[in-house]
Amino acid sequence: MSLKAFAARLFAHKVARKNNKWIKNPIETQRKVFEELIRKAGETQFGKDHRFNQIKNHSDFVERVPVRDYEQLKNYVDQIINGQNDVLWPGKPIYFAKTSGTTSGAKYIPITKDSIKYHINASRDAILSYIHETGNTNFVDGRMIFLQGSPLLEEKNGIKLGRLSGISAHYVPNYLQKNRLPSWETNCIEDWETKVEKIIEETQNEDMTVIAGIPSWVQMYFERLHAKTGKKIGDLFKNFQLFIYGGVNYQPYKAKFENLIGRKVDSIELFPASEGFFAYQDSQNEPGMLLLLNSGMFYEFIKADEFFEENPRRLTLAEVELQMDYALIISTNAGLWAYNIGDTVRFVSLNPYRIVVSGRIKHFISAFGEHVIAKEVEEALNQAVSESDALVNEFSVAPQTSPSEEELPYHEWFIEFERPPENISKFAETIDKSMQKQNSYYFDLIEGKILQPLKICQVRPGGFQDYMKSIGKLGGQNKVQRLANDRKVAEGLSPFKK
Repeated sequence: MSLKAFAARLFAHKVARKNNKWIKNPIETQRKVFEELIRKAGETQFGKDHRFNQIKNHSDFVERVPVRDYEQLKNYVDQIINGQNDVLWPGKPIYFAKTSGTTSGAKYIPITKDSIKYHINASRDAILSYIHETGNTNFVDGRMIFLQGSPLLEEKNGIKLGRLSGISAHYVPNYLQKNRLPSWETNCIEDWETKVEKIIEETQNEDMTVIAGIPSWVQMYFERLHAKTGKKIGDLFKNFQLFIYGGVNYQPYKAKFENLIGRKVDSIELFPASEGFFAYQDSQNEPGMLLLLNSGMFYEFIKADEFFEENPRRLTLAEVELQMDYALIISTNAGLWAYNIGDTVRFVSLNPYRIVVSGRIKHFISAFGEHVIAKEVEEALNQAVSESDALVNEFSVAPQTSPSEEELPYHEWFIEFERPPENISKFAETIDKSMQKQNSYYFDLIEGKILQPLKICQVRPGGFQDYMKSIGKLGGQNKVQRLANDRKVAEGLSPFKK
């Protein structure tokens, strides 16, 4: 065992022991985080506007601070951009994480001196947790690749601005710098296809042991490596042991990845966002990700099926239930207050508190009252893949509300197959039966002849990548929208049908 591997094992044990203190006291930990956030922000503009000095408990907070999304918080962010101090959090942010997707264009999510350390430590702790559980440290001496956005940052009134992954690149610890790829120059390339080709040049002859990134873009990297070398990834990188990912559900990609790699490798799922690093997979044997309760964030939860009601109940950690979908609401030491991040989570364990990401609160299909969520379509597709010889690259689902006059409406599944099933009709039937089993509303609509069973529209090879390129979202942190209640994505994919 190398000195670095030995040190990593000792450090992993130390961090696990430290984290175990808050893991065993989850409710008390969240109470302390809440009180500290309210105390520190009392003299900010937001704190004064919402009478933080009168908040003694969660009920007071609910009464004074409504749930907001970015659009509703934007006037405060604009004040910070214009140079004001002490707006959402004492002082000024040190970064804005720039993301897209709102009606007003780009979002500027503040990252403060207090919050950045939790972003960085969570990534570190995820790997250390894996080492502590498995004892595996062999990978620490090999090369590690992190597929991410450009680390080049702009500036707005003294505050640096960039993609979260680019900001994080500035915090890679010194002991990993020698192992890390791609080079700084390659990481700065903005065009994703050019960047991937350069990454392949730099990595194909290296001893890669850890590979990290959003699954769809890592898949693109693997496919191009295979096309160039003719080798399975596991043969090319004989010591490749660990895949670290986040951003989307890995399950739909898993069979394709294992085919590309040629063998199984361990994986660690992360739940990072510009707004905070919420959870990471702490066990190779138990489902879900450990919710980070001591990271400067106070969590609230609203039942997903109640979210769009006038005054939905905001629950604390002590009130959540297993296998219920909740909209995740956060208040943070970056100055986000009762902020709706847009994701829904489902608890799979309450001791410790572990979650899975079940979808997006705005990404659903309910054109006919069916209330279909991402978790349901992903599980249905996984079942169909497991019962066939198919391999799926990517997919997206949308309602077809206006079929031909003699047809009933239906859900249209756009699927790009690496390897189509022998019987596409049976494949579609398996998905549909799974959907009916999971979702009683969908079952009733099928039974009542309001909807007909789903239809599959095959997308040509590379079609999803070409679609993402056509809308300017190829690579980086961009993800395909898996579920839509309208036809916008479906129409965008139409030119790329098989």
